[in-house]
Amino acid sequence: MPYAAFAEDAAQTDPAFTDEEKQYIASHRSVRVGFVQDRIPVSFADENGSSGGISRYIFDRISEISGIEFEYVALPTGDVTYDYLLGEKLDLVTSVEYNEENKHARGILISEPYLSSRKVIVARNDLNFRYGANLKAAVSTGSQTLKKVLAGMFPSFELKDYDSIQDCLDAVDSGDSDILIMNQYVVEYWLSKPRYESLKVVPISGLDDKLCFSAVVSIDGSGGLSQEDGQTLINILDRSIACMNDDEVGSYIIEGVMENQYEYTFYDFVSKYRYSVIMLAAAFLVIILLMVILSRQHIHIAAARAEEKAKGQFLSTMSHEIRTPLNGLVGLNYLMTRQIDDKDKLEGYIRQSSVTAKYLLSLVNDILDSSQLRSHTMKLNEEPIDLTLIVETVNSVMQGSVSDRDLTYTFNSEIPYPYIIGDGVRIQQVLLSLLDNARKFTPEGGVVELSVTQQLDGEENVVTTASVTDTGKGMSEEFRKRIFDVFARELETVSKGNQGTGLGLSISRELALLMNGDLTCTSEKGKGSTFTFTFPGKITGKPRDLSRNGTRWDRPRVLVAEDNELNGEIILELLKSDGFEADIAENGKKALQMFSDSEPHGYDVILMDLLMPELDGFETSKAIRALDREDAKTVKIFACTANSFNEEREKAFASGMDDFISKPVDIDELLSKLYAVPRHSKN
Repeated sequence: MPYAAFAEDAAQTDPAFTDEEKQYIASHRSVRVGFVQDRIPVSFADENGSSGGISRYIFDRISEISGIEFEYVALPTGDVTYDYLLGEKLDLVTSVEYNEENKHARGILISEPYLSSRKVIVARNDLNFRYGANLKAAVSTGSQTLKKVLAGMFPSFELKDYDSIQDCLDAVDSGDSDILIMNQYVVEYWLSKPRYESLKVVPISGLDDKLCFSAVVSIDGSGGLSQEDGQTLINILDRSIACMNDDEVGSYIIEGVMENQYEYTFYDFVSKYRYSVIMLAAAFLVIILLMVILSRQHIHIAAARAEEKAKGQFLSTMSHEIRTPLNGLVGLNYLMTRQIDDKDKLEGYIRQSSVTAKYLLSLVNDILDSSQLRSHTMKLNEEPIDLTLIVETVNSVMQGSVSDRDLTYTFNSEIPYPYIIGDGVRIQQVLLSLLDNARKFTPEGGVVELSVTQQLDGEENVVTTASVTDTGKGMSEEFRKRIFDVFARELETVSKGNQGTGLGLSISRELALLMNGDLTCTSEKGKGSTFTFTFPGKITGKPRDLSRNGTRWDRPRVLVAEDNELNGEIILELLKSDGFEADIAENGKKALQMFSDSEPHGYDVILMDLLMPELDGFETSKAIRALDREDAKTVKIFACTANSFNEEREKAFASGMDDFISKPVDIDELLSKLYAVPRHSKN
């Protein structure tokens, strides 16, 4: 049973069964339940034929509350008759539609709804849907009550019967039918498969999808429960359902959706979104990665009761955090297609898409960092850095972020030893996280201050101390003690609408410890907070100058190996607009051939995608390093991929690559790395 913490909370609510209901429970310890087996993730039969899905989770919870044990029997696909239910001696049926038709049907008594969602329309991408049009609507033979509802709501539709949901989808995909109307959770599962990439979802109003349980009762005394026993059983189910709060049911929905996702391949993803707007394609990739990471979090988080409850709340929050911007992106994509000729509106939609996609990217970065830190797989990049440059960059970002708010921001810096060994990216990440946190929780008219100082520790080492102080609302002493816990967010700050996962400070503390430093906090309610970040570093010489002051002819020559046509065109245009000479290869085999055919030192650096047809990036790199030519061992090869786990990094370096760049690509980071590559003269 998932989310045991929710279950325990709900069990404390007394269902208040009547004496008659208690007597029924005592005398009917087992009830036979027929379940629908083709409604993933709501109700389905798993590979062993057992009941699964959201409905099963709720039934198991009802069993805990009421004490009744349920025996599950799979119903055949298609229309199920009353005589069949009697023949199988079934007492209950799950996933029955809650509507007037079923309320007054003979032979069944229905419960109050246990699961509410909405119905959506599935149509081909090229269909211009209109409610009043004469359309052919596909209906599964197992949804005959829906057929009657649709006939009343949409008299102009021609309703066509098919044996299963998949047959309905195939009919819409092939053009045999125009639309399918189905539960949104079921539609999301099917449309995640690449075979249905030509189909779209059209919202529909006024047609909710409420599911309930039905008791099979006798019509003429020949079989089924008596009317009295059937009503008593329904009353027991209704009282049990009432003991479950929205958060608990929401957790079952999240569990059912995450456990029954289609397993995407990289090829599926590239194929499906190759013609989409690049920002939307990146956003959907983030969503898929985020769901995988959330699943891993669910598996590996400690089983302690308090943390289990926090995890359930976190998953519920993440579902909201993901769906809200995703809905916005889907809507913006639709608006862009409708306003393609209106340049001003199109530019506005693209800017909004960019902001939303960046938020989604920060979301997945936080969860990925948290996962790596908690599994002890994150490694710091120890190299010479210019601490002054990092701090000044952070200062510039902060000045920009408070420019539209009535906040006073001050900056003090005394860095006598700026050139040290450290991970500049992670140092900057911690500083930006602390400043962003101070900015969010400091009201108008307040003050935020960043102070950076250094102190020698022996002859070769220095300790840097960065303090971020604000005059915000501060925090309670109780919350301050757990401020660095995973998912920690004080109720008052959440209620004020401050967006975030509650992971930022936890990640910052873990990064500080990984640097052999520390992150501490002092705070007073109503007066503000101070976060102090300390980290040691070995003093070194000045790092190599990575400025962009060279001429066009100083820049290295670049070969881009990228199989996604749209991504390749974009990166090629970015490089050429910044003065680089660059060519593109559409797969690994072509990249190997172009490098082999070039003059020695014809290319100084290769941007290598990892997952490509013909020959992947790993094998291509090995093949290039094995060539018998003078530049095969010296040409720089940068992995450029969306797979940013440590395993992929180690595999890339083992195949002969020199650096690793994660997608979506940070253009400034990419250009900085390219500027650091010297250009060789051709012989």
